[in-house]
Parts: sequence; structure tokens; C-alpha cells
Amino acid sequence: MRAEERQHRILVLARQAGRVDVTDVAGEFGVARETVRRDLSELERRGLVRRTHGAAYPVESAGFETTLARRETQHVAEKRRIAAAAVQLVGEAETVFVDEGYTPELVAMLLPTDRQLTVVTSSLRTASLVSASDAVTVLLLGGRVRSGTQAAVGSWARDMLAGFVIDLAFLGANGVSREHGLTTPDPTVAEVKAQAVRSSRRRVLIGVHSKFGASSFCRFAAVRDMDTIVTDTGLSAPEAHRYTLLGPQVLRV
Repeated sequence: MRAEERQHRILVLARQAGRVDVTDVAGEFGVARETVRRDLSELERRGLVRRTHGAAYPVESAGFETTLARRETQHVAEKRRIAAAAVQLVGEAETVFVDEGYTPELVAMLLPTDRQLTVVTSSLRTASLVSASDAVTVLLLGGRVRSGTQAAVGSWARDMLAGFVIDLAFLGANGVSREHGLTTPDPTVAEVKAQAVRSSRRRVLIGVHSKFGASSFCRFAAVRDMDTIVTDTGLSAPEAHRYTLLGPQVLRV
């Protein structure tokens, strides 16, 4: 099997499973682990995967994005810890923006219900979940709904969001890097996220360690635009410190 064909098949496996392990791939294709490492290095050079020790994760891009259903099965324990830590940052905020995505959805489910709170969101699922509380007022942004994420995107959602001044925003990203900032595959999603950054007094980025070091297609914010980053301990302490040097506090949970 030629290297190009093997690399293509490795990428397909990574996108299907959410990650690939060097040892498993070596066994699958009957090649040495060093060969797989070279393949993954080439895929990383092309921006298609992000390598970690002994494994690699697919990078979401203009041509590939995981669905909400897939995100519900990956790093679930870490995402729950991140959500629990992030919701502690609400403080006295009276208006909160909750981004699309599974981790923001987990945050929304933990928002306080013992006082009046207004939640602005582009996510149909989040709106449905939090609207059950009498104490919470939900403002659902309008626009085209993407089937994979069940969220409104585009100029209608952006323009509606531009009319608000929001106390706190919980934001997700498909990729986070010190060089390229916060990125997402779809320009219409980036429009909404960028406006949420502009409209909010405080901004909290929530995301698992596999997002860090990866860059997707559309940049919607710089790392320095975030006040706090909440992630899991899969992001090493030295790497977390490098992000703090750009401005935000980084919480590893």
C-alpha cells in the first residue's frame, strides 16, 4: 500500500472514530509504528489531524465536521467536569449567551434556576432544555438551522445578537491555537460566534483538550479575547501556561 493511500485510510478511520491510536493502526495495516507516526506527522503538517502521545485526533475543517450526535459520545466525562466548573463562573450575571454544541448544552443544564436569568442561544436543543424553568427567560436567535448541530446560523442570528449587551458568554470552538486563535469550520457559524464575543462583557471558552493546537477554517476570535478558558487536564500544565501568557485565566479540571 502506498503511503498516500494509507494516510487517506488513516484519516478516514480518525474521522469515523474520533481518534486513532498508533498501535491499533500499525496492526490494522501491518506496518511498523514508526511508519504510522510518519503518516500522522504528514497528516498533521497538512492540518488534517492533531497528534498527541500515541494517538491523533481529526481536525474539523471546511470539509469535515462532527455532528452533535457524535460529540455526545466523545470525552463525555471531561465535558461534564468542564461544564460543572464553568457554571461556577456565572456569578451575578443576569444575561448569559450559550453557544451551540454539546459542552455548552451541558453548561446550560446547570445554570441557576433559583433567580431570574435571561439565556440567549442559537441552539434549539439548549433553548428547549432551559425553557422548562419558570425563572429563566429564553431568547432563541433566528436564522437557518444547521441539521448537524441544530443551531441557527447566519446574518439573521448575528444581527439579532448585535442588539444585545450580554453579561457573560459561554463559547465553544472546533479548534483553539495560540497562532490562529478560536476557529470553526463554517463561515455562518463564525458570524454568530464573533458577534457573541463583541456583544458580551465577559467571555468564557469551554472545550476539551483535543481542541487545543488545532485550527479550523474560520477564525472568530483571538485567545486574548477570552477572559477564562475552562478545559480538562488532558491539556498539560505547561501548555495551559502558554495560553495564560496571551491573557485569559486557564482552568484545568
